[in-house]
Amino acid sequence: MGMDVIDKSQKISKYIPAADWLKTYSTKDLQGDFFAGLTVGVMLIPQGMAYAMLAGLPPVYGLYASLVPLIVYAFLGTSRQLGMGPVAMISLMIFAGVSTVAEPGSDEYISLVITLALLTGVIQLLMGLLRLGFLVNLLAHPVIAGFTSAAAIIIGLSQLQHLLGVSIPPANQVHLILSGVISEWHHIHLPTLVIGVISIALIISAKKIHRMLPGPILAVVIMSLVVWFTGLNEDGVRILGSVPEGLPAIVLPFGNTEQIMMLLPLAAAIALVSFIESFAVAKAIQMKHKNYQLDADQELRALGAANIAGSFLQSFTVTGGFSRTAVNDQSGGKTGVSLLISALLVGLTLLFFTPLFYYLPGAVLAAIIMAAVYKLIDLNEAFHLWKLKRADFLMFTATFLVTLFIGIIEGIAAGVVISVIVVMYRVSYPHAAVLGRLPGTHIFRNVTRYPDAERFPNTLIIRYDSPLFFANSQHFRDLITGKVNLMEDKPENLLLDFSGITEVDSSALGVIEEISAEMEEKNIRLILCAVKGPVRDMLHKSEVLEKRIPDQNWFMDVDEACLKLELSNSTT
Repeated sequence: MGMDVIDKSQKISKYIPAADWLKTYSTKDLQGDFFAGLTVGVMLIPQGMAYAMLAGLPPVYGLYASLVPLIVYAFLGTSRQLGMGPVAMISLMIFAGVSTVAEPGSDEYISLVITLALLTGVIQLLMGLLRLGFLVNLLAHPVIAGFTSAAAIIIGLSQLQHLLGVSIPPANQVHLILSGVISEWHHIHLPTLVIGVISIALIISAKKIHRMLPGPILAVVIMSLVVWFTGLNEDGVRILGSVPEGLPAIVLPFGNTEQIMMLLPLAAAIALVSFIESFAVAKAIQMKHKNYQLDADQELRALGAANIAGSFLQSFTVTGGFSRTAVNDQSGGKTGVSLLISALLVGLTLLFFTPLFYYLPGAVLAAIIMAAVYKLIDLNEAFHLWKLKRADFLMFTATFLVTLFIGIIEGIAAGVVISVIVVMYRVSYPHAAVLGRLPGTHIFRNVTRYPDAERFPNTLIIRYDSPLFFANSQHFRDLITGKVNLMEDKPENLLLDFSGITEVDSSALGVIEEISAEMEEKNIRLILCAVKGPVRDMLHKSEVLEKRIPDQNWFMDVDEACLKLELSNSTT
């Protein structure tokens, strides 16, 4: 009976991780969660509206997106500090993808964005159920860094029109945005620009005065009061105006077949990027606490469920955000209860306080976005990668340039393709080394790195550092035969160190047979060392062992084989 209860409890915790921390929840946890939830909620209200505007939606949809998804993730997510809600990167991807088929802000546009949230959620949920959490490794770090930096620049520049009080055609390519701004330069509205610049200064300086000082809220309150007292809205300063009151109505976010097929590639890209962004920040915080474990598959299921549930209450796609997560953690957030507190504050705002945003200038929301994303521009990473590894620098640069000058979605696609190409190149041409013994030891090392390593007479020792399969088996053969042919005197022994080979497939077995046959023709003894169990099993199954390589040509390690060869030479 007791074991059954434990098993049931573990199964519940696997799919509803909140059951784990609820069992030991304390008053001390509530104190931390309450303060953190209020702090993040205060930050989330203006941020959510700003990111809705970035996504091409009316600002109130940012509040809708900060409600139901937070509640769902609080119970299903494995991170206890992750700050869920709208984020700049995903908002820009939404705008970049949907604005090409519908007018931003229109009913059709809003419907498509909500349908997109549903599709993204379904894809994430399916990925989680199929245990595809390992896809978090699909994009290499240089690719993510290049994409993030370029997207942050585009996000910041896209807000210039709101900061300057001008109108430019929607675009997500840096040269088009800049040319649009330059063409409208003479139409800059000075009061709007002053409001925007002061707002940026307020937000940045508040953080420097005290990390818990809510700069965005200060900018919202002060600038709304300024416009109300001075009547600047009548002189051309654009304000939000009426923001709908009340909780979001339930909708059925189902587009027609044509719309779904059109949105699917965008939904897949957003599903992957939002998961990578969310998991990266969740992992960074979890490494700090270490009192719980993250589950990538459950994170996918939680994100998927949050986006699906949110879409039925007019939410656009959400994920975990860097800044809110950091604030939640610094404010004492212990569990998902902090998200519930934030969602409650957003709900109360929707019910009672939306009229307070009537005089809020659009330039303030632009300032909030620009102040948030400038920290994501990390061009120092490019210099670091240049010094560290040129291939990684090229990955960063290619993704950065494609995202900046061609488009956000194209940047993601390029990043995935580049990552796959680099992986395939590296597994197709892995590291290999000719070995020699360090003087006075039993240690064998690469003779290129250790020039004084002793080479054995009439013996060539090669180590191959990779699983051996169809993609690199030809490289393996070319390497072996090439090294043999380069030796001035034909070797009597070819010793292959298999310690780095963890797996072989049928293509590799065929190549090993070819090498053994070629060595036999050249009267060169083929010796295998440090062959791992699974590889040995495959060699047995292919009958290579019985056909070509007798028992006396197998050794536990290179040192044992060389000692045997030395003894053999000394007796002859």
